[in-house]
Amino acid sequence: MGIPRQLPNAITVARIPLAILFLVLLLVAGHLGDQSLPLRWTAAVLFVVAISTDWVDGYLARRFDIVSDFGKLWDPIADKLLTGAAFVGLAVLGEMAWWMVVVILVREWGITVHRFAVAKQHVVAAAWMGKIKTAFQGVALSWALLPVWLLVGVPVFEAVTAVLMWIVLVLTVASGVDYVIAQVRGARSEKA
Repeated sequence: MGIPRQLPNAITVARIPLAILFLVLLLVAGHLGDQSLPLRWTAAVLFVVAISTDWVDGYLARRFDIVSDFGKLWDPIADKLLTGAAFVGLAVLGEMAWWMVVVILVREWGITVHRFAVAKQHVVAAAWMGKIKTAFQGVALSWALLPVWLLVGVPVFEAVTAVLMWIVLVLTVASGVDYVIAQVRGARSEKA
C-alpha cells in the first residue's frame, strides 16, 4: 500500500504556517513574564514537532520513491523559516546574541536566494553537511526553547545553550562554505 504522492510535499508546506504560529506563541510567552511557562512549553513542543516533520517528509519521499523537485527546493526553505523563526525569537527574548543570529540568517537566506536564482536551470538539493547542520540546529534550538532550566538549573542550561549555539554557528558557516564550493565546482564542470 502506497501513500499519496503529495504527502511529503504537504508535510513540508505545513511547516511554514507552523513556523509562524510557533514564533507568535514564543514571543507572547516571552512578554507574559511568570505566567508564560505553559505557553513557552506549547511553543517549544510545537517547534519540536514541526522540526521533526523534516525527517518524516524526507523519509516518506525516499521510502516510496516520490522525491520531487518541489520537495528538494521547498524542504530546505521550510526548514530555514522554522529555524530562522526560532533564532529570531530567542534573540528578541534576549536568550541568544543577535550577532550570531545575523551570521546564521545571512548564510541561510543567502543560500536560499541562490537556490531560487538557479531553480530554472537546476534544483539544488541539500548536501550532507547541510543536513547535519539542520539536524544539529533542530537539537540545539529544541534545547534552548524547552524550559529545561527547571530541571538542570539556569547556570547549566545557559552553559549548555552557549556551547550548542557556538557549534551551530560553526556548522552553519562550514556548510555554507561547502555549498559555495560545490556550486563553483558544479559550474566549472558544466562549462567543461
